[in-house]
Amino acid sequence: MLTIHHLGKSQSERIIWLCEELGVPYELKHYVRDAVTNLSPPELRALHPLGAAPVLTDGDLVLAESGAITDYIIAKHGGGRLTLAPTHPDFAEYLYWLHFANGNLQPNMGRNMVLRRLDLPADNAVLVATRGRLDRALGLIDARLADALFLAGAGLTAADIMMVFSLTTMRYFMPVDLRPYANITAYLGRIGEREAYRRAMRRGDPGMALLLD
Repeated sequence: MLTIHHLGKSQSERIIWLCEELGVPYELKHYVRDAVTNLSPPELRALHPLGAAPVLTDGDLVLAESGAITDYIIAKHGGGRLTLAPTHPDFAEYLYWLHFANGNLQPNMGRNMVLRRLDLPADNAVLVATRGRLDRALGLIDARLADALFLAGAGLTAADIMMVFSLTTMRYFMPVDLRPYANITAYLGRIGEREAYRRAMRRGDPGMALLLD
């Protein structure tokens, strides 16, 4: 059986949600952040050298990185679900948004989070440029969601599962006002109506308010 090693308020929520959507059995192991540093505990570092969540174990396999874990689970257990075939007209959109999540949006938010903690002047050139990149990324997502219910088209795919963390839980670390992005907030409303998503969040982070607007 798959074991998801989950750190509260982290990207590992993606893997719980993925398994809930697919109906894949899994065991969930919770880890708690250090009360002072807010970082992973030693138990996660002992499991994988980077000490970050998610980590998936499957027999002797130890696999990190949420994108790699998502590909692994879909390939082994998805049966063609939550992905698009190369022959599908939206295949390129699927690939783009699947990789946009951690290739663009999440790093953008991380850089903004670090700069925000430095308490720089509002007109600092690096701060202004970095925030501008984040605004453009959000604007691009919003424009896509004006044309499609989900990032790859009419149905939920792994691209959405990868993206939603950055639009929701990541905002606990890097607050972002999504009110200017009406299509994103409508999209998050659709996500929040999915029972698999609600079930995953209850299992992974019980009691945490979901930042869906």
